[in-house]
Amino acid sequence: MRLLTVRHVTVYRYAQPVALGEHRMMFRPRESHDLRLIASRLEILPRPTQLRWVHDVFDNSVAVATFSKRTAELRFDSTVTLEHIETELPDYALERAAATYPFAYAQDDLPDLAQARRRHSPAADVDHWAASFVPRSGSTDTVALLRAMTVGIREQLAYTRRTERGVQTPSETLRRGSGSCRDFAWLMIEAVRSLGFAARFVSGYIFVPDFTPSDVLGGGATHAWLQIYLAGAGWIDFDPTNRIIGNRNLIRVAVAWNPAQALPLWGTFIGSAASCLGMEVAVTVIEETRPAQARPSARRRPRTASGI
Repeated sequence: MRLLTVRHVTVYRYAQPVALGEHRMMFRPRESHDLRLIASRLEILPRPTQLRWVHDVFDNSVAVATFSKRTAELRFDSTVTLEHIETELPDYALERAAATYPFAYAQDDLPDLAQARRRHSPAADVDHWAASFVPRSGSTDTVALLRAMTVGIREQLAYTRRTERGVQTPSETLRRGSGSCRDFAWLMIEAVRSLGFAARFVSGYIFVPDFTPSDVLGGGATHAWLQIYLAGAGWIDFDPTNRIIGNRNLIRVAVAWNPAQALPLWGTFIGSAASCLGMEVAVTVIEETRPAQARPSARRRPRTASGI
């Protein structure tokens, strides 16, 4: 079990004071049996007229802020401390029917998994690429197939830090031979869906432990990966950017069927497009060293890396 603190700061700057529309934030991690929230703090400047919390259709926790003042700078500063329980080498007890691919989901599960299996960007090149991981004859171990694709994305494609909004289509990622963490996640989601798997997009943070920045990608900003539903184990995390299977180092904040439904922060302002001078995002994830009983305070060890 790790005790982690995540600080996520986003700053918008404008050429002159502008009026602000509603802003919605997904900063609060999803609590579960492997993640327990200890404390949270959210500071917004200028202070919103109203700040309320809602659960969206995926049960993600969303903060909704409304404003009355004009401003030349808008700042969001979120800090959360959480207990993160992870399995270093997960051994998933899949149901026998799901342990070998190809397989069929149970009829009772199909209605609930329909949206998780629906293609958003069907393309022949993505289908062909996904099929390259499936043996030409006979069946194969399900997790081994998914592991091969997770590793294959990192080996075949170059990671690039992309600060512009949006996500590449899976075909575009294959054609360019590069992408960001969200591009890799979206490619793998559409690829496994072409093989019949149920998958969903995950937005969150990644903890970078005792590695150099080149070893673990996606720190320093929000991170993205995917989950695949396998009977017996449930929703399993797959991070193709870092070849991670399981929740190791991954802090889930939001899940959705596609990336547009899991934006960490979005909102509007009233003014000309030229008024916006840009946005800065900084994310740090540090491990809190639990104090011994004789020690009065904890020590912090910073762990950051650059990526998006």
